[in-house]
Amino acid sequence: MKNVKVGILGSGDVGKSFAKAFGALGHDVVIGSRSPEKLSDFVGGEGDRVTSGTFEDAARAGDLIVLATHGMATEEAISTAGKQNFDHKVVIDATNPLDFSGGAPRLAVGHTDSLGEQIQRFIPNARVVKAFNTVGNPLFFKPDLPGGPPDMFIGGNDADAKKLVSQVCEAFGWGVVDLGGIEASRYLEPMCMAWVVHGVISGTWLHAFKLLHK
Repeated sequence: MKNVKVGILGSGDVGKSFAKAFGALGHDVVIGSRSPEKLSDFVGGEGDRVTSGTFEDAARAGDLIVLATHGMATEEAISTAGKQNFDHKVVIDATNPLDFSGGAPRLAVGHTDSLGEQIQRFIPNARVVKAFNTVGNPLFFKPDLPGGPPDMFIGGNDADAKKLVSQVCEAFGWGVVDLGGIEASRYLEPMCMAWVVHGVISGTWLHAFKLLHK
């Protein structure tokens, strides 16, 4: 995978995990936050490849943009970053439409639509690929699991965009399963819930999916 400029929207654990991974692979990263000054200690420990800025800074800088925001706040984050800054770029959508209003998480959208599809409609000139939403961020990079490597399930409308995201997944240490267009998010977002429920029942969070073939 050739070097690429990466912009990350979201500075929580998910965004930081992406920044660490891309930085470790030698890519230039801007991690965006509503309060970028709070990232000074983080970026100070990640070397020259990783810098911080606003959401707009990250969207402008990235040829590849990662959405690592809270799911239902994603459109607001994109608006803050400037929708025009996503035009023609590959966007990894790692979000899930989780609603915590009732305590335990549940999906806020599903069956006939998905957050991935809503995001693609919101930034129609971007090339959105759903990925990295079916596993916890501690396993994003070089997951070392018995029976691994695990598989990353992806979906998106643009073949070239999926090719790039597949290269990202492989560089991160994952196999890739392509489920077709962005409407595959209707199945990938519930996969997140399956991952969460297993974690709650088992009390462990270092698990991932793998598709087995004969």
